[in-house]
Amino acid sequence: MLHISRLINLCIFFYTLLFLRTGFADSIWPIPSFTQDDRVIVFAPHPDDESIGTAGVIQEALSKGAKVKVVCFTNGDNNELAFIVYEKRLTFKKNEFLHMGRVRSRETIGAMASLGLKREDIIFLGYPDWGTMEILTKYWGDTKPFKSMLTRVDKVSYEDALSVGAPYTGESIVKDIKNIILDFKPNKIFVSHPGDANRDHQALYLFLRIVLWDLNSHNLHVNPQVFPYIIHVVGWPKPRGFHPEMELVPPPKLEDAPWQDYSLTPQEIENKHKAISSYQSQIEYNPPYLFTFCRKKELFGDYPDLLLKNEDTPEIKWKELISDDYLQDVEEYALPPSRANKSPITAVYYALKSRELIIKFKLRRKVDRGRGISIFLLGYSRNTDFKLMPKLKITLGILGTRVKDKKQTIFIKNLRVFYEGRNLIVRVPLASLDNPDYILSRIKARNRTLPYHASSWRVIELAK
Repeated sequence: MLHISRLINLCIFFYTLLFLRTGFADSIWPIPSFTQDDRVIVFAPHPDDESIGTAGVIQEALSKGAKVKVVCFTNGDNNELAFIVYEKRLTFKKNEFLHMGRVRSRETIGAMASLGLKREDIIFLGYPDWGTMEILTKYWGDTKPFKSMLTRVDKVSYEDALSVGAPYTGESIVKDIKNIILDFKPNKIFVSHPGDANRDHQALYLFLRIVLWDLNSHNLHVNPQVFPYIIHVVGWPKPRGFHPEMELVPPPKLEDAPWQDYSLTPQEIENKHKAISSYQSQIEYNPPYLFTFCRKKELFGDYPDLLLKNEDTPEIKWKELISDDYLQDVEEYALPPSRANKSPITAVYYALKSRELIIKFKLRRKVDRGRGISIFLLGYSRNTDFKLMPKLKITLGILGTRVKDKKQTIFIKNLRVFYEGRNLIVRVPLASLDNPDYILSRIKARNRTLPYHASSWRVIELAK
């Protein structure tokens, strides 16, 4: 049975798609109103993301009497260029980068105070900037913890962090996020988008999904509404700089995905500008950028999960990674030339048949396989701890097929890769993913020119 919150989100999604399919592609739904009963968490991958992505939402929630917490995933200590410009000196000492992380956390405290939040409403986790995706895909179980490139530490090293001394492993991150949610019991969560170009933004979204699945697998019935916000998209938004008279519109590559928004009042825009101004360590090396997000709207959206059913029929019913994949199966679909942007892969399809996950790439030409295609498949099972589940990276290239599970090269029996015309087919036995209930999937190409819905992380649900 669908939980009520998921049913509401699906209804919003379907109505959004009706507008899209009838020509009202610019229709965006407002996020639900806040009340004094709301308990809101804003998860920020780095200090400043909570301000540029959700400062308006934070103000509105507080004005309605809602309880609000801000959680910073990392301290943003890996931005060497910002450090050089802000500190006006070059250094490679690890303690200097930890110092930069402390500077950024103080900036967040000041920014949130300007919006009305107290220090006790802000939680710092202190995980490695630009390292959390590596942790998600490789650092679980008995492996040594991840070591951060610049700080050169392998554990949480900030005195005010939630779990000081916690090793940089997937289990530590899951534990912290789980404890925060169980303690605060949010009914609305704002988090980074799975299609964001920044790896920490992607990882935070995926860790949150894993935690929510874990909690519901243990019958804790934690079902907050989740509102992802997007920050990093190449060439978006334009123009750069402070333009309070302009609206923030969806990125062109994501414009046909479902979106919701929040409209800021002039006072909220002014307050957001003040909050963003707190981040001098980031503003100095790129003055216009952060203020670009200080506009009349804040945007929130997500891809729907891709639901695959095991087919008993001889033919394969493909589902393509587009925003209306709940509504239709597709036999052949490719991005028009204007949208394809000369990508070697013009479409990606998924299917489930005979206990195999089948992936089809529609290529411009057969030799495109030699350019290098990587498939990330992280299995999740309700009955198995996620740390024990396979986390596969399948690399297809001119030298053949290579598979890694976390950091170890493995061989998968009955993994098949072959061509059908220009289509490249990959058949992955579900047993190699430990027969999961969900799969976290992403496609990468060496030249990075992919349809955006394929290069984003997507959640695949396998119907039983």
